[in-house]
Amino acid sequence: MKFETEFAGRKLIVTTGELAGQANGACTVQYGETVVLATATMGTEDRDTDFFPLTVEYEEKFYAAGKIKGSRFIKRETKPTDEAILTGRLIDRSLRPLFNQEMRRDVQLINTVLAFDQENSPDMVALCASILALSISDIPWQGPIAGMRIGLGQPECGEQFAINPINANIKNNNLDLIVSGSPDKIVMIEAGAQEVDEETMFKAMKFANDHFQVLLNFFNEIIKKVGKQKNVALLEALNKVKDEYKTLADDFIRDNAQKYLFKQTLKTKADRSAAKDELEKSLDEFLAQRGIDEETRSKAASYIHGLVYREVSRAILEQEKRIDGRKIDEIRPLSATAGFLPRVHGSALFQRGETQVLSIVTLGSPGMEQTLDTMEESGTKRFMHHYNFPPFSVGETGSMRATGRRETGHGALAERGLYPMIPKEDTFAYTIRVVSEVMSSNGSSSMASSCASCLALMDAGVPMKKPVVGVAIGLACEVKNNEIVKYKTFTDLQDLEDGPGGMDFKVIGTRDGITAVQMDTKTPGLNFDIIKESLDRAKKGRNQILDLIVSILPAPRAEVSLYAPKIISFKINPDKIREVVGPGGRVINDIIAKTGATIDIEQDGLVAITSENNEGLKKAEEMVKNIVREIQVGETFEGKVTRIMDFGAFVELVPGHEGMVHVSEMAPHHVEHPSDFLKEGDVVPVKVIEVDSMGRVNLSIRAAKEPDYVPRPKPARKPMGRGGRGGHSHSDRPRRRF
Repeated sequence: MKFETEFAGRKLIVTTGELAGQANGACTVQYGETVVLATATMGTEDRDTDFFPLTVEYEEKFYAAGKIKGSRFIKRETKPTDEAILTGRLIDRSLRPLFNQEMRRDVQLINTVLAFDQENSPDMVALCASILALSISDIPWQGPIAGMRIGLGQPECGEQFAINPINANIKNNNLDLIVSGSPDKIVMIEAGAQEVDEETMFKAMKFANDHFQVLLNFFNEIIKKVGKQKNVALLEALNKVKDEYKTLADDFIRDNAQKYLFKQTLKTKADRSAAKDELEKSLDEFLAQRGIDEETRSKAASYIHGLVYREVSRAILEQEKRIDGRKIDEIRPLSATAGFLPRVHGSALFQRGETQVLSIVTLGSPGMEQTLDTMEESGTKRFMHHYNFPPFSVGETGSMRATGRRETGHGALAERGLYPMIPKEDTFAYTIRVVSEVMSSNGSSSMASSCASCLALMDAGVPMKKPVVGVAIGLACEVKNNEIVKYKTFTDLQDLEDGPGGMDFKVIGTRDGITAVQMDTKTPGLNFDIIKESLDRAKKGRNQILDLIVSILPAPRAEVSLYAPKIISFKINPDKIREVVGPGGRVINDIIAKTGATIDIEQDGLVAITSENNEGLKKAEEMVKNIVREIQVGETFEGKVTRIMDFGAFVELVPGHEGMVHVSEMAPHHVEHPSDFLKEGDVVPVKVIEVDSMGRVNLSIRAAKEPDYVPRPKPARKPMGRGGRGGHSHSDRPRRRF
């Protein structure tokens, strides 16, 4: 069946029953001319695991954009791009909170981009398609919800915000906000911004929320007509198992939480983990004594684990008492060091409690930019932030495999928050790569990486516009009938504070505004009182961390590292680029060979010269500027004679520029033939006495040597020909190089 509506000025078309008929739920969603197929499939047996096994995939297909992969050897799509991984995570974070977390059957959503019109971003289409595929399936889920992108509108038109702006507007917008939820609560937030203040960010979220109902009305119409009956028997089986131990476990944990978790202030993660394990072990023994069999206790493990988090949350909610003794607005002890490593271009170590991140900056030439070859984008990227999370950072062993989805997501979040403060290429031409190595993790290492990276960039001499840092806000709450009835937000969450009924509300920014937001929740959704309070609390926490950063480095270092390559950048007339490059690259390659420098030239005329030493840098700069310079009457040069003609000699003033000395301008006395006075290779002083309307440069040796030089009357020119004395042919003049 086909369903159609209009949303934000474009047609939104949903088709069901046409593709992927064996999935539990499937649909195609078209917005503009962007089309995404979403399928939702559930396994038939429970897995032996202690978590809900949900996977969300987002498949970019190059054919959707009419492109063939740029690699010379591999033309098919291979591993997902970072953008595809981030979109999959965004959808996952929107859907996961509305599942019963005790389910142990695999649920997989696959989004395949079938067509991309270059205007309507497929990530929002995929989000809507995933919501619908789940909603019309028989998979138990508490949806539907809605999701949309919000950008800043056109104030001159009275529009503060825009719904689902086209791609061209997203790139040039001061706000890129994605929100999912229902008319009265928010489930997921993802945002990048150019120092947007808290009030504007909050209003943008509220604006999205106000427009959810339009989408939900459309979704519910589709579900009513084609939706399958939900598999409630699956949830009933879960409840049956739970009932055998629930009351006993609940009462035991409640009665003994104080004894094990709050008998003293547990300052370290190891202390808290040991106390939690001791409590769970005591509960297992208690249940065994009450006749609960081992299989049931094993199935109860994840539920019991959640009860421990519940008691930590309850202490915050009822007493504002945190397991490590902090106040609810208190950040763990902070410390940082700039210039932590020798030789590297910039580095910093940042520590907040037991979370410790070492960030290292590498500066490279513009030619070292990352090449982008994705379904949506082709181009380059000059600022990169990469995040690594080794097993030792949480005191565990594990395989060292390729970068995981979590690492990709955390790296991208910090990159998004830092990017607005990175100087533009025309003022700082370097390619910049930052790597954050998590040395120890106990809560919000992604926010610690933003802090360490900011300090490392300043240590590297990158002229950051302003310092920028991040902090995470947590939540303790009581939920009844899928509604939060009581809550407390708190600053800088860690380990046992990030459990069921909580949230991870991350905000990166400067003192003046927000540059990135990411919010995940383990609740059915947040109300706007919680969101407003979280934004305000994050601002206060940010300012406290910024105080530390500026106390260590009040401003970026004045110079880049001694070990970093040196770069000079300047603009030339784009029409002169061909002259710098020369035929077949001859001129630019000659400069590179003579100076050892690397030269990058942009289409707009931006030239960036990179060298390991200042001598090569200055020499290459001089050579390029000489090529593009405009020769002026009255300038003097020491030039090399390149050609002797019957009527005069050609002298190279600077590489790529020659002028002609007429025989009459060689000496104060009569010169019979130029070869009587000059030889090829001679270096002679010359002065520019004329630049004619055709750009030809006439020189004089006499004028350069004689203080009271008076030009002789010009002889009548003979017709232009090939080499007659008294004139010269056009072909003998230096030609513009291409």
